[in-house]
Amino acid sequence: MIQNRSLARRGAAVVAAGAAALVLAACGGDGDSDSSAGHGGHKATASASASSSASASASQGQRNAADVAFAQGMIPHHRQAVEMAGLASGRAQSAEVSKLAADIRKAQDPEIKTLSGWLTSWGEDVPAKGAMDHSAHDMGGMMTDGEMTELENASGKAFDTAFMKLMIKHHEGAVEMAKTEQADGAYGPATRMAGEIITSQSAEIEQMNKLLGKD
Repeated sequence: MIQNRSLARRGAAVVAAGAAALVLAACGGDGDSDSSAGHGGHKATASASASSSASASASQGQRNAADVAFAQGMIPHHRQAVEMAGLASGRAQSAEVSKLAADIRKAQDPEIKTLSGWLTSWGEDVPAKGAMDHSAHDMGGMMTDGEMTELENASGKAFDTAFMKLMIKHHEGAVEMAKTEQADGAYGPATRMAGEIITSQSAEIEQMNKLLGKD
């Protein structure tokens, strides 16, 4: 009888120990599962964050050869337009031409600074001021030395007419360069500037044609 009671107690102890082990195992399993899920969640969040950052960097920071060519070509192109516009002071007769020249300088001076800043940040050469080689003259709409001298020597109505005719050609070259950038460029701010150039200079071409009586 005593022996039977002892065996029963031992059996109960074994069962209790087994149940406790199962409970601990279950708790441990839940803990590991939570920990694993937690780490997995952190990894997923970090991965998503890195991906988002990379996408933002790609949209603003990536540039290609077309972007570099656009910036390096548009800087001397804009500089010449600003130089031409500067000649209007004291030479232009028409108030419309004087205002147009002022608007050109106001728009293109800041763009020269922006384009130069992009090239510097990309580690690319910024065209030197006054560096006009033959390839620059071949760029769309660029004035020759002779045309610039002719414009500089003109005054009154003759200046107004020459200025508008030459500036129309100059603007048409800039619009073509901007269209090339829109088609081939990868740097978002550059393609946006190209769009602004197309819009503003196309409007100025239309205005000058009207002033010349070419409606």
